Amino acid sequence: MTDSSRAERIPTESLCPVCLRRVPALRVSIGPAVFLEKTCGEHGRFRTVIWRGPPDMAGWVRPKHPSPPRAGRPSTERGCPFDCGLCIRHGQHTCTALLEVTGRCNLACPICFASSNASAAGGVADPDARTVHFWYERVMDQSGPCNIQLSGGEPTVRDDLPDLVAMGRRTGFPFIQLNTNGIRLAREPSYARRLREAGLASVFLQFDGTDDSVYRTLRGRSLLDEKRRAVERCAEAGIGVVLTATLMPGVNTGHIGSIIDLGIALSPAVRGIHFQPVAYFGRYPHPPDDALRITLPEVIVAVIAQGGGRFRAEDFHPPGCEHALCSFSGNFIVLERGRVQPLTRRQDDCCAEPIDAAEGARKAIAATAARWAPPAPDAGPCACGGDDLDRFIGRASTHSFSISCMAFQDAWTVDLERLRGCCIHTVSPDGRLIPFCAYNLTDCKGRPLHRKTDEATPW
Repeated sequence: MTDSSRAERIPTESLCPVCLRRVPALRVSIGPAVFLEKTCGEHGRFRTVIWRGPPDMAGWVRPKHPSPPRAGRPSTERGCPFDCGLCIRHGQHTCTALLEVTGRCNLACPICFASSNASAAGGVADPDARTVHFWYERVMDQSGPCNIQLSGGEPTVRDDLPDLVAMGRRTGFPFIQLNTNGIRLAREPSYARRLREAGLASVFLQFDGTDDSVYRTLRGRSLLDEKRRAVERCAEAGIGVVLTATLMPGVNTGHIGSIIDLGIALSPAVRGIHFQPVAYFGRYPHPPDDALRITLPEVIVAVIAQGGGRFRAEDFHPPGCEHALCSFSGNFIVLERGRVQPLTRRQDDCCAEPIDAAEGARKAIAATAARWAPPAPDAGPCACGGDDLDRFIGRASTHSFSISCMAFQDAWTVDLERLRGCCIHTVSPDGRLIPFCAYNLTDCKGRPLHRKTDEATPW
């Protein structure tokens, strides 16, 4: 391996994973890989892989026009990421706001952003309806009618969840999505219909593999049958479904192709697949080994390798909203017999004309909602027969399909440049908007940066 002293080095900032103090950092390219290197004066040097293989990171990153929040916090005391709320240095509007409506859960997953489980969170009171309404109003004041995701914990443990969905729609949010493990959707035949009637558009369904061994490892029990039933319930109710897989090397990275195959087979009820490489929150006294990580380009390579010849590298492109190192996506039409047709190729949009920041924000929000919303009603074949273009356009209106991936940051990989480019914001209990990765960040002992805790602040 080439010595890092002779490698390309791009400066940025990060946090020490032990004390969470802000430290200078470098993105260091060594052969086909890029590492985040940082040194804390008290706790030493850390190096973690953040990019492995093609496409080359330098060619992937492209200039972005900032689209700051419309109501940024006017002053800060300690700077990024300690004064999030959002502050005036934040470079991106809110595309999606997450409201955590419960800390309770009906599973006890070994991996969990919110550190929820069925027992420890059982006695924690849910935020009442007045509090949730306050959150909706704060998001509207700070960001306008962005997309909303109701999350937790497991939101469906709340019996008043349909009321919270309806509240969001009355407040003026046109697209509301539910982040769920799907258990209640599967077990209660009328539950999906009640949520749809309340105004729910989409379900982000935890879906980690096509074999129960994956669920037993990642979620603690067999769940595949209930996952399939949840998709059926949503399809019957007219709710769009996004299968959302947390990827952990050695557990389910070999299931990438089968998850895509299943999603395509269940189109148009399933609107797409969203992969989330595992991030290491909680107690990790020693840095997770690089072999336990999978990076964005490795996911692209796996999609192509396991995709049965349906996908090419140019089908996938950097995000139009968040920082380029945070995600990728590709949009397709599902044709007959499981074939797919790409709707975008990377070279098609790399030279697009710059647009006004506010207009760009509106387009990004609308594009996300359209990609994951329920399919448009099928108007049936054109009465005049139509040509191939007519049939293609008709198919696109009902069978669009996305494949996307978002690489969340933990204490070893956090990059403050990426945080400032984040457009997915969690609403804190006091109504502040905080970048998702900053809100969920913990030090190596599990102490959070922003989440409330009984422990003393670690910095």
